[in-house]
Amino acid sequence: MSMQERLTRFLKESADWERKVTSIPGIFLLKLPRSKIGAREEHVAIEINPVNPATASPTKKRGIVMRSASELEEISRILIDPKLAELAKKIDEVNPEVKSSIAKGNSDIFEV
Repeated sequence: MSMQERLTRFLKESADWERKVTSIPGIFLLKLPRSKIGAREEHVAIEINPVNPATASPTKKRGIVMRSASELEEISRILIDPKLAELAKKIDEVNPEVKSSIAKGNSDIFEV
């Protein structure tokens, strides 16, 4: 089955807001529901969410959600800005260390 067919199947058969693990650590598929006013149909999005190395589960309730290639390009542009890396380092110096204890997630992986 092709990736296109598997994505179509995920779109049709998954529950709203269902998250599917992919073969890329930290990358998930997310089924977004139809908007309440009907302006947007249900669709598949990419979620970037760091994983806990011990459990391979997402470390956050919701990561960065992208609905299109153009959104990915814009986010990529933002992420490579050196000022963002500098800001993140300064935040690390200020914030206390965060300990994660997220339980292991679903082992059903979407191979990319």
